Amino acid sequence: MPNDSNVEQRPSVVLSLAAGAIAGAVAKTTIAPLDRTKIYFQVSSTRGYSFRSAIKFIKLTYRENGFLALYRGNSATMARVVPYAALQFAAFEQYKKLLKVDENGIRTPVKRLITGSLAASTATMVTYPLDTAKARLSVSSKLQYSSLTQVFVKTYREGGIRLLYRGIYPTILGVIPYAGSSFFTFQTLKIMYRDQNGHKENSMYRMLFGMVAGLIGQSSSYPFDIVRRRMQTGRIPQGWSPLRTLIHIYHTEGVKRGLYKGLSMNWVKGPISVGVSFTTYEKVLELVENLKR
Repeated sequence: MPNDSNVEQRPSVVLSLAAGAIAGAVAKTTIAPLDRTKIYFQVSSTRGYSFRSAIKFIKLTYRENGFLALYRGNSATMARVVPYAALQFAAFEQYKKLLKVDENGIRTPVKRLITGSLAASTATMVTYPLDTAKARLSVSSKLQYSSLTQVFVKTYREGGIRLLYRGIYPTILGVIPYAGSSFFTFQTLKIMYRDQNGHKENSMYRMLFGMVAGLIGQSSSYPFDIVRRRMQTGRIPQGWSPLRTLIHIYHTEGVKRGLYKGLSMNWVKGPISVGVSFTTYEKVLELVENLKR
C-alpha cells in the first residue's frame, strides 16, 4: 500500500459484491476435487488419511463415476460460495471504512486483523445453511440426495432450521482466526511490498501473498473445520457441543489422525484457493477501474 493509503479508492458496495462473487466462484471451482476429497476423509472416524489415500480416492472416483463425479457438490458450493465471497469482500471493505483501517498513513495492524474476522463472521452467519447442504451433498450418494433442493427439504424435515445451522459455533470460532489471519497476512504483505518498492504489486506477487495467507489461515483454524464437518453431516450425536466434539475426537483419534486429519490436503488446496480468490478479486477491481478511465 502506498505511503498514503487513501490514494487507493474504496470500491463501491456493488462492485465489491460482484468482484467477491467472481473471486469466490473461480477459487472454489479451481480446487473443487480436492475439497470433496478433504470432506470425505474429514467426516470419517474410521478411514485413515494420507496424501496417497487422498490421491487414491480421486483416482477411484474418476474411474468408477467419471470426471464430473469429482465435482459432485460443486453446484452447492457455488450456491454458497458466490454469496459468501460477495458478502465477505463487501463487508471487509465496509468494515475497513468504518474502522478507518490503515488510513492517513497510519498503520493499524490490530484493526486489520479484526476487520477480516468481522467480514467472514458476517458472511458465515448469512450463508451457513448453504454450507451445511454442500457438506451433506459431498458425502452422499444420488440415492440419498438427488439435488441441492432435496438436501434442504430432507434436512429441514429432520430437524428444522436448527439442523441447517448445526455446527455454526465451531464454524464462527474457526473463521475468526482463519479469515482474520488470512486478510491480515495478505494486506500486511501488500503494505510491506508497496512501502519498500513504491508501487503496486503485480498478480504474481498477489498470488504469492494470498498463498502465504491461506497457509497461515488454514493451519490456525483446522481443528474447528473438522468439528464443523462432523456436526454438519451428522457424524456425531445430536446435542453434542463443539467442545465435547473436539475432546471426543482428540481422545478417540488423536491430534494428527483426528483434529488435523487431512491437513496436508488443505496445505495444497487452501493456499491455492486463497491465492486465486484474493488475486481474482483485486484483478476484477483493477479491470473495472481501467474501464472507467
